[in-house]
Amino acid sequence: MRLVWQFVAVAVVAFVGGQGLAAVEDTPLLQLAIGVPTAVLAVLVYGWVVRRTERRPATEVALEGAPLAIGRGTLIGVALFAMVMTNLFASGYYEVDGLGSVTGSLGLFGFMAAAAVTEELMFRGILFRIAEERIGTWIALALTGALFGLVHLLNPNASLWGATAIAIEAGGMLTAAYVATRKLWVPIGVHFGWNFAAGGIFSTEVSGNNTAQGLLDSATSGPKLVTGGDFGPEGSVYSVLFCVLATIAFMWLAYRRGHVVPRGRRAARIEGTATLPR
Repeated sequence: MRLVWQFVAVAVVAFVGGQGLAAVEDTPLLQLAIGVPTAVLAVLVYGWVVRRTERRPATEVALEGAPLAIGRGTLIGVALFAMVMTNLFASGYYEVDGLGSVTGSLGLFGFMAAAAVTEELMFRGILFRIAEERIGTWIALALTGALFGLVHLLNPNASLWGATAIAIEAGGMLTAAYVATRKLWVPIGVHFGWNFAAGGIFSTEVSGNNTAQGLLDSATSGPKLVTGGDFGPEGSVYSVLFCVLATIAFMWLAYRRGHVVPRGRRAARIEGTATLPR
């Protein structure tokens, strides 16, 4: 039952914020003004509902060290997407014609902040965390990752391959970032950095959505398997490759820290987080 209340609470914030963002989609500065507060409100609501339903502090969104962790995650996300686009540029599939729109980029900053925070709270903070307590890290990672990919089938220009790529990339990498740190800040940063780089910097489609123009005036063309086609570079084999490598790195770190919960061993609670075998 706690899962339901937590998910509904964050989903309501995401829905209301999303409606507000949609209403001002042609006004980038208003998108920034709505998106960032939506992200902050979602975290506050999540923390409140976790305290009420689980009778514990929401340590996964504790503010101590949050700015540094978000910044670190954002740099990782931007760097990973930049590696994808560098390969597409070197292959002749991505062209830059000049500068794009600074205000458009600011609007996407707000939009991507709201999306990254609400999605991480729902999928990693609630669904994965609670599933992991019952079925262990690996099965919970696979199931919630697959669900995350399936949800993206609802996006414009969605495809089965695009959803599969999202399940592997984001479902794996972002969950692994949470397992490695046992906080939501790094996965939020990685998620935001990746999405903002896609739309706000390189001006590409994001998960099938045609975003406003970002900092670069650019165009992508070429084989769908390499470029991702209408779904955007997230459907590129380069994205799958680099995100799988990042997932391996995060899970290696999780093992080193003793953060992986074996199947069949229910995680005990200490200050709201799992007591994990070392």
